[in-house]
Amino acid sequence: MKEEIYRIQHIAIIGCGTIGVSWAAYFLAQGLTVTAWDPSASARETFAVLVATDMATLGAAPRQPWIADSLMRAVAEADLVVENAPESVELKRGLLRDLQVAAPDQAVIASSTSSLMHSDIALEVADPGRVVIAHPFNPPHLVPLVELYGPDPQIVEWLVAFYREIGKQPVVMRKEMVGHIANRLSSALWREALYLLQENVASVEDIDRAVTAGPGLRWAIQGPFLTYHLGGGRGGIRHYLEHLGPSQEYRWASLGEPVMDEDFTQRVVEGVESATHGQALDQLFEQRDAMLVALQRMLRTEKNGKGEL
Repeated sequence: MKEEIYRIQHIAIIGCGTIGVSWAAYFLAQGLTVTAWDPSASARETFAVLVATDMATLGAAPRQPWIADSLMRAVAEADLVVENAPESVELKRGLLRDLQVAAPDQAVIASSTSSLMHSDIALEVADPGRVVIAHPFNPPHLVPLVELYGPDPQIVEWLVAFYREIGKQPVVMRKEMVGHIANRLSSALWREALYLLQENVASVEDIDRAVTAGPGLRWAIQGPFLTYHLGGGRGGIRHYLEHLGPSQEYRWASLGEPVMDEDFTQRVVEGVESATHGQALDQLFEQRDAMLVALQRMLRTEKNGKGEL
């Protein structure tokens, strides 16, 4: 089984939306074979063009996915099935059940679900161990994180090796939780950002700038634990917790919860539209992707030249 996982060559992408497109571009750029299927004919028709665009962002030579005309044909020869359906428990339950029936016996099914738990969506499959949460961070072709959870530790371990082999940075969840790891952390920051806006502490633009010009720069290098470890100076995390821990508790007590009523929702929309200064979404996507490519290139160079950051 271990050798089979290491020899993953054929990926089936089920769901040809944004995440499916991005995953396909990355897998193709790694030299893997990709087939794809979506219940929407229009999604199937535009899939190859969108994949080519993401591959160009990666600087990869163009390669074509094969678009199947049925779910069964898409997964018939797959070593790994990547499910990217909408975030509906009922939808995913039925889909995962059908995928496990249609795919080869040795195939592993990886769900890209951003929040749902394995125990909820794998309820109807015959072999839950062969269904794994493999949540990428958007966009998967540019962001290396993959969050993994599954009930069979061996299969999870083998997938860790596979994702690392193709340049991803997998993390393993020891227990399942709604939202996994990264989205829970992101949601906590997003909630407080909304609360600060609702309380008129600052504008959307300045709240965003407070992140990108401050802690966001450090977070690209070190996570929250190592950030506070250095925040303790020469005494490290022990000194920080002993001397500045109470200041954290003081701030935690004041954190708020926004009320997302109609008026405030409109304020958020207007604030974001103002902060973009008229830039179209396509421009914002292009800028984000170019900066992500440059940042990843710099981090890889630093890591390869000086060891782990």
